[in-house]
Amino acid sequence: MKKLNNKVAAVTGAGSGIGQALAINLAKKGCHLALSDIDKKGLTETIKLLKPYKIKVTQQTLDVSDKKAVYGWADQVVEDHGQVNLIFNNAGVALSGTVDSLSLEDYEWVMNINFWGVVYGTKAFLPHLERSGEGHVVNISSVFGITSQPLMSGYNASKFAVRGFTESLRQDLEITNSNVSTTCIHPGGIKTNIAKCARMNSSVEKITGTTKEKSLVEFERMFLHTADSAAKTILKGVCKNERRVLIGLDARVLDGVARVFPTGYQWLFTKAVKWRMQSN
Repeated sequence: MKKLNNKVAAVTGAGSGIGQALAINLAKKGCHLALSDIDKKGLTETIKLLKPYKIKVTQQTLDVSDKKAVYGWADQVVEDHGQVNLIFNNAGVALSGTVDSLSLEDYEWVMNINFWGVVYGTKAFLPHLERSGEGHVVNISSVFGITSQPLMSGYNASKFAVRGFTESLRQDLEITNSNVSTTCIHPGGIKTNIAKCARMNSSVEKITGTTKEKSLVEFERMFLHTADSAAKTILKGVCKNERRVLIGLDARVLDGVARVFPTGYQWLFTKAVKWRMQSN
């Protein structure tokens, strides 16, 4: 999809962060928008930011873990806009804690949003994208979908799953000669609200020796890139029909480390966490 002008894009998690930045950058390119988020207030703010652009914008308060709601939204988007060309499955949450301390409900929560939300969004929109004549599925994984990290088993599992699902989807579309393509996105540290909305249990505090609040502050210090720069990189990758888009130097470095040390990188990351514990 080389041009976005007069296309119709659906974006989940559009109330803040990368989702909001995608909406604004798509609007600048003349792309009509169907936006959703579970955060109604944030979604309203995004809509206000889009007023200067002469495009059609619709909105829907949506929980992406609700299969029926996602399918209903996809149908509503086509009813409102006549067609849809792109779906950005962007909504996501974070979870941290040891495997021993996290509950099954914790894992279900992160998988329902990060993985099943992507599957629902892909499956619900795919038939509509095919009927549009030119479509693209954009699924947001993470650099944590390339490398595993201590204390992040739930988040890692969800983002590795998004990566595997999306890469296989791309191959399915190619062997069937579909007019739809897909791109998997792997952001590094992006300045969004995901850390503030993360679930972090007491095991993290016990291991690192810091409070949840301090851990979040330290975590956010590693966020090197803005949501706007991430959105620009994503759209550039989509227009080039890239299979994978790495966002940020940190993402490229970790990807490189995983390629050179496919198992050894785990030892390096574990050592880093232990060093942090000792320094506290």
